[in-house]
Amino acid sequence: MGITLIRFIFIIISGLLSYRLTNQLFTKLSPYIGTTIGVLIALIIIAAEERLKKVSLKNILIIILGLAAGLTLANLAFTLFLPINNEELAIFVRIFLNLICGYFGITLAVKKGGDLTILGSNIIIGPRDQMFSYKILDTNVIIDGRIAEIVESGFLEGTLVIPQFVLNELHHIADSADSQKRTRGRRGLDILNKIQKKQNLKVEISDKNFPDIREVDAKLVALAKSLSCPVVTNDYNLNKIAELQGVRVLNINDLANAVKPIVLPGETMHVRIIKEGKEFSQGIGYMDDGTMIVVDNGKRYVGQKVDALVTSVLQNTAGRMIFAQFKQELKNEENK
Repeated sequence: MGITLIRFIFIIISGLLSYRLTNQLFTKLSPYIGTTIGVLIALIIIAAEERLKKVSLKNILIIILGLAAGLTLANLAFTLFLPINNEELAIFVRIFLNLICGYFGITLAVKKGGDLTILGSNIIIGPRDQMFSYKILDTNVIIDGRIAEIVESGFLEGTLVIPQFVLNELHHIADSADSQKRTRGRRGLDILNKIQKKQNLKVEISDKNFPDIREVDAKLVALAKSLSCPVVTNDYNLNKIAELQGVRVLNINDLANAVKPIVLPGETMHVRIIKEGKEFSQGIGYMDDGTMIVVDNGKRYVGQKVDALVTSVLQNTAGRMIFAQFKQELKNEENK
């Protein structure tokens, strides 16, 4: 309600000022036309303000820089190359030059906007692909720990961004009364310290916050959009939320799946049954890399090693699962 009242007052003041200026300076023009122009200008400004809410700080600065460069060029051109004695013609030419150069300044700046990258209050000028040199880490991927080895291997380049709200969440988990959560939080802080000591990668803490957003995942997506950079995660839900909002995601589960040994249906596996499965009579085992193997009728072999034949492989962003069945049972089914 408050912002609506402010806008209404702004429109009235703009109309009154235009009315007064028309009476004093532009006497040939009807004061009612001047008032209408003033109201229209106010409405255009309000509409522009609404549009700017959806524009990132980076793009706003790009537009401002482009406009400033265009207007500067227009006034230099008018002063140095277009000396005009006719005052009315001079005003017209100057307005025309400012409009043309301002427009081209903004459009060129937007097209070449990749040369400007913003992190919090820092502005870095660099090559166009530098807008993707920042990569934001979420809480889960830090606690997971594999990110340290990925960094060590050199697969991640540029600057890793650790949002302050992620650090706060890590500290909160590390101080939890639950021993398991406390262990995970402290592990995350240890991993973060390990990453910060790497010589081949830069780590920056971003204090940029979004007080209107409560969930950490939503804050991560908003930060990624404002910095025009990807989020590094292993969280399936965050992955989907980010993709829906057009944010690039680097999911380390996808990387892990890409480098896992290929297992094809029809191959034989030697697997130890660790526990019962969710479905009736299923047994669960794991490969050395942690891939889950679901063996039909494997419940009675818990604690034993068995030979099973791979029947299918399910792979998605959440990970990989292998379904298998005992060779003998498959032969019996075929004989039937």
